[in-house]
Amino acid sequence: MSTQLENALVEIQIPEQKLLPNGTPFPAIVTPRTLPLNATHTIKTHKPYFESLLHHSGAILLRNFSLQTASHFNSLVEAFDYAELPYIGGAAPRTNVVGRVFTANESPPDQKIPFHHEMAQVPEFPSKLFFFCEIEPKNGGETPIVLSHVVYDRMKDRYPEFVEKLEKFGLLYVRVLGEDDNPNSPIGRGWKSTFLTQDKNIAQQRAGELGMKLEWLEDGVKTIMGPIPAVKYDEVRKRKIWFNSMVAAYTGWKDERNDPVKAVTFGDGSPLPADVVYDCLNILEEESVAIPWRKGDVMLLDNWAVLHSRRPFDPPRRVLASLVK
Repeated sequence: MSTQLENALVEIQIPEQKLLPNGTPFPAIVTPRTLPLNATHTIKTHKPYFESLLHHSGAILLRNFSLQTASHFNSLVEAFDYAELPYIGGAAPRTNVVGRVFTANESPPDQKIPFHHEMAQVPEFPSKLFFFCEIEPKNGGETPIVLSHVVYDRMKDRYPEFVEKLEKFGLLYVRVLGEDDNPNSPIGRGWKSTFLTQDKNIAQQRAGELGMKLEWLEDGVKTIMGPIPAVKYDEVRKRKIWFNSMVAAYTGWKDERNDPVKAVTFGDGSPLPADVVYDCLNILEEESVAIPWRKGDVMLLDNWAVLHSRRPFDPPRRVLASLVK
């Protein structure tokens, strides 16, 4: 660490962190050594340091960076200078707040959002994502994170035949969308906001670009995505990763239009064994880290390395998000 960097920033440890077998903390937690701090200047000056930390840890929590508002968060995201990823094809209801900043999944506070990689069910997904706590929850509402290569290794060890079939056939995701957003559902994004258009022909074209098939219904559309790989190879870190929305879809894609058990199958159409899916959920929980949000916290996740979820909470809570290519 350079002297200039040492003077500006310090890595700290807190009880909720995990230490990986190689001694790397997960997530890495960085705070300013002295306040006040010019957050955007610090990011621009020390971007290689943050990228190296993200590469090794998979997730970084920035704490006490003097961010108060969505605009402050937007400036910090822009300071990293990554290309923006438009939110096309994702399931969660979101609202644009300012610039590159959106609300995180707006599903009701009493609902848990299961572990997933962001947009793992479509071919173009973000490489990284930022979260920002604008209003800390009264209670609960953590964003648990887990390293996907650890999940892959444990699943491969426990269910070798299941993982072999998963690697061979991939997964098929089926979701029924209404016309407009349904804020009471964790997957309540209607087709108009999913494809950012009110024109069915344009929606059809954008779905086609994602490799998604559409079947129009009287009051909405059925989307069929896949088969799509459920295990990927992280070229940067040279390891296989558990990269899918299997548990999220199977346990969480439920509303008046969708039955979770039908929402995700093997790529050949055969059903997934419920006991294995639920045991995978147990593994995700066992290996995860959940740090209570504080106002102003920013979490930067490498979407290749880490799955995330959301615990239920007592309002108020406002966590914002930004996706990058």
